[in-house]
Amino acid sequence: MILSKRLCYGVLALIGLSMLMFYLVRVMPGDPIGLVLGPMAKEDAVQKLRHEMGLDRPIHVQYYRYVEGIFHQGKLGMSLVERRDVSDVIAEKLPATMEIIMAAIMLAVILGVPLGVLAATHRNGVIDNAGRLLALFGVSYPEFWVAIMVQLLFGFWLAILPLTGRLSGDPPTFITGLYLIDSLLTLNFGAFRDSFIHLICPAAVLSLAPLANITRLTRASMIDELSKDYALVSKATGISKGLIHFKYVLRNAFSSSLTMIGFLVPFMIGDAFVIEKIFAWPGLARFGADSIINNDFNGVVGIAIVVGIAFIVVNIIVDALYAVLDPRIRLER
Repeated sequence: MILSKRLCYGVLALIGLSMLMFYLVRVMPGDPIGLVLGPMAKEDAVQKLRHEMGLDRPIHVQYYRYVEGIFHQGKLGMSLVERRDVSDVIAEKLPATMEIIMAAIMLAVILGVPLGVLAATHRNGVIDNAGRLLALFGVSYPEFWVAIMVQLLFGFWLAILPLTGRLSGDPPTFITGLYLIDSLLTLNFGAFRDSFIHLICPAAVLSLAPLANITRLTRASMIDELSKDYALVSKATGISKGLIHFKYVLRNAFSSSLTMIGFLVPFMIGDAFVIEKIFAWPGLARFGADSIINNDFNGVVGIAIVVGIAFIVVNIIVDALYAVLDPRIRLER
């Protein structure tokens, strides 16, 4: 099966990614041990911590011990930022990042696909021009500036949404780590409302670039599909335009958008670095940004592995969805 091959290639790519990142972070300038312990740390303390982390060994030995720790203990090494194992940090912070990314991509798809369809069916009209303007705004303005403007408008001037954080009160009972889902499962509607209003601003800002790209690509694909014979024949037979556009044409045009969504989801983890820092969102991307700033070896490698796994999983899901959209596609040879 092609999916099995994709999985094997993904595992090989993940191994290569871990080796590359493991080497790169160790040849970067700067001494993370001295940075963590501070400028007043004694040389004995620096060398002791360096020995405890195995940084005084050759790189190939360090990598072997790193892989051994993953398979034997499920550990990714101690984080210099959090002062605990990276695997524990990822398990704690990953749900927060997943929640903001899932909310952002859902918002981008729910708004971007219909807007792209309407822009294509009203070509060069008011809706089309509005969609182009939105796409231009989404890809042109930097996310950090938009995030600050959103904070000033809705959090400071209007004071209707919280500026930072994930929750104001007590979190719901832990089930999945996703506050919206956990609060619904436990019927904690107060926590649901609290987490929802905290999620609005960061998810909306994070969705801008994907929304612009999905709108633009859906519009282009729809225009191409609408010029094909089956669409023209369907119009001639008297089928309603809404049925033609959203049931038949969109199904064929959405394949290109689905491919883009598969690429966007992993890259949104990188975009979330800025969003989580500005909104003080306690997620994995914020930990990744702190790890890069502080040259946290194990933290950077752990984040890279998570991004690699996300990229592999999302692309396998996208490959499987192709067969649902187009039965002509076969995932088996």
